[in-house]
Amino acid sequence: MTLIRIAAAAAHFGRDIEHSLGRIGKIIDDARASGAGLLVLPDAAIGGYLADLRHPDPASLPPALEPDDPVLGRVAALAGDLVVCVGYCEADGEDRYNAAVSLHGDGVLGRHRKVHLPAAEALAYRAGDSFAAFDTPVGRLGMLIDYDKTFPESARTLALDGAEIVACLSAWPASLTNAAPRMSQDRQSRLFDLYDCARAAENQLVVVSANQTGGAGGMRFLGQAKVVGPAGNILARTWGKAGLAVAELDVAAEIAAARRVLSHLDELRPEAYR
Repeated sequence: MTLIRIAAAAAHFGRDIEHSLGRIGKIIDDARASGAGLLVLPDAAIGGYLADLRHPDPASLPPALEPDDPVLGRVAALAGDLVVCVGYCEADGEDRYNAAVSLHGDGVLGRHRKVHLPAAEALAYRAGDSFAAFDTPVGRLGMLIDYDKTFPESARTLALDGAEIVACLSAWPASLTNAAPRMSQDRQSRLFDLYDCARAAENQLVVVSANQTGGAGGMRFLGQAKVVGPAGNILARTWGKAGLAVAELDVAAEIAAARRVLSHLDELRPEAYR
């Protein structure tokens, strides 16, 4: 039996990178104190998210970092023996991507560029074009960035690539077009939880979902960080508050148990799909 503790963070991050690094360091310390081996931070934890999702202002976009920017090296140094997934804006020449990187004290373990761009996000970012799993000290891992998890093919591609854990990094706001009086009644709040549980259950793997809290521009971020087991069961959650959702489990054993009778990946019929 190989038990690991997995932590998903709900926290607010803005434009000030030094302030973000301080907050990341504190969250890493808290995750380490909890015994976690994996910490998933929100999308845009380094440099913040867009201030306006519908009409992004080119003059106030998040700072773009090169893939080898020293800031990422500083996060890796903070991570030490933890595996840490963190979101940022990535520069590639004149192009910008909403990106995530998985880091360890030894360096970069894996990368992802957000493939599915909602609303007017395409005015600020280019879309990524692939999903790939990678090996880490806590198991084979894949990453999604918020709207990616709306599409079942995203997590399924990672599962077929051997991912045991899918890290979902989000800056997911409450509904922009149909505000509810209570967050629990918000359409996007319900969908956020639904997608986390569905992606875990349909692929019979572990989903670790982090999200921003607080606000930016006219947006309110949901929080609702959680760890979801291979049966789609929520093992730990933060609800709408900032904090860490921490769960301890034997990932391989949980996946094997979920797939013992019905193994979704083995029973796929791709020849019937269009």
